Amino acid sequence: MLPLIKKEITSFFSHPSGTIIILSFLFANGGLMWLYPSDLNILDSGFAQMDGLFTLSPFLFVVFIPALCMRLFSDDYKDGTIEILKTLPISTQKMVLAKYLSAVAIVFFAIVPSIIYVVSIFFLSDPLGNIDIAGTISSYLGLILLSAMFVSIGLFASSTTSNQIVSLLIAILICAMFYFGFDLLARGFSHGFVQLFIENIGADYHYRSLSKGVIDSRDIIYFVSLIVIFLQSTIFVIREK
Repeated sequence: MLPLIKKEITSFFSHPSGTIIILSFLFANGGLMWLYPSDLNILDSGFAQMDGLFTLSPFLFVVFIPALCMRLFSDDYKDGTIEILKTLPISTQKMVLAKYLSAVAIVFFAIVPSIIYVVSIFFLSDPLGNIDIAGTISSYLGLILLSAMFVSIGLFASSTTSNQIVSLLIAILICAMFYFGFDLLARGFSHGFVQLFIENIGADYHYRSLSKGVIDSRDIIYFVSLIVIFLQSTIFVIREK
């Protein structure tokens, strides 16, 4: 499984589009947090906090992660290499997991440079070091879990079609539904219980919960459960192809 993970990561960075996707995410996030005047701009806000990163990143990931994942299986279908992969001495589960872990690793590479923001705020704050480290760590955990869920959705979408654009659109639609859709749907109900129930189905509710600095096992179980569901769905689709 490890050779396949290395192959996928190498293949991603060997394409100019892979580097462009990561750089676009970093520049978009950095520009909005440090350069573009807004409430999310760290220098304009006057507060030593990372809210801008954790507010902006999910919106960017809804597009960037599906773009990153759109070729994972679509290229194999188009090139006919999916049949070669199926003949390898590796189970379908391990093949799917290898592609999933390689994509998660790439997203992790994109998130890691943002630690520079934490260091910058640490030294810019007055007094020195006046930043909520525990809350920042919890928010990073939420962002990693959310992005891992988006990767599982992108992988599933890629397994359904040989067309990268179709895969991209399917993944964006599902990611947007889980992150925005249920929250918007809940606003249409006045009954508190129904509203809360629908909000709990959406990823935004659990992501915001983790961003508050409290690590709740229910939020972690939510993300892990959806990841498992989409990975199992991908395995099923690959076996039926």
